[in-house]
Amino acid sequence: MLLRTLAQKLALALCYLAFAGFVLFPLVWIFMMSIKNFGDIIAYPPRFLFTPTLENYVEVLFGNEAQRAGGQVPDLLKFLMNSVIISGGAVLISALLGIPAAYALARRRDKTSDKLRFTFLSFRFAPELAVILPLYVIYTRIGLYDSYVGMILVHQLITLPLMILILASFFRDMPIEIEEAARIDGARIWTMLTRIVVPIARPGIASAMMIAFIFSWNNMIFGLVLAGGSTRPVTMGILQAMTFDQIKWGMMAASAMVSALPGMIAAVLFQKQITRGLTMGAVK
Repeated sequence: MLLRTLAQKLALALCYLAFAGFVLFPLVWIFMMSIKNFGDIIAYPPRFLFTPTLENYVEVLFGNEAQRAGGQVPDLLKFLMNSVIISGGAVLISALLGIPAAYALARRRDKTSDKLRFTFLSFRFAPELAVILPLYVIYTRIGLYDSYVGMILVHQLITLPLMILILASFFRDMPIEIEEAARIDGARIWTMLTRIVVPIARPGIASAMMIAFIFSWNNMIFGLVLAGGSTRPVTMGILQAMTFDQIKWGMMAASAMVSALPGMIAAVLFQKQITRGLTMGAVK
């Protein structure tokens, strides 16, 4: 019996180890590429022992020699600022629209609310490629192509359904007796929402906003098709390492690490909140 229990624990530990290796190997490989010089990157067989260098990060974050001499801002920093504006604006608008919508969805228990919930859930499964070409035609005709407003609006397809689903789960868990007591005291629906529900659900709202920000930050397809030179997000900055005559693998890897860093920091710092939000809203 003891041997059987030990064997089960060993098998479980090996499964965890294999899964961790499967998940982390691409990240470790990209990080190793980012601190290699070009000769070590293209070496065959791959070199696991090499002299690390920060040249790729210096060029990505501070520009090449010509850019530094001319006092130009590196492209990746511009893309980082664009991503902050686009993802931050998208999450703020989604919060303003999503909180009342999620509250109504949580308190209304009928077939219509179930259909609406399924509709929002379907946005999480619909591929972005299914709508990107019609959106491109519309955006070029009404002047939203390569604009912050256009990018923030299209990112609502990512952030708004996500926030509604997550927040609706938080609101459903709140005891309705508090709202009933407020209603007896004469509070109207908007007063209950702004002065009672939102303050109580503040941790859940922060968690939903963080998850929506990460999903918006990591999106690439909208930036690839609907953004131009002035609004290109950081996920598109990775492609700047591809020129007509070569691919700068080290710069590409360094750009990927820099662009992924905010999401990784948020995932580590807010691990519990993100896990709770994903399991209660997006997956449930």
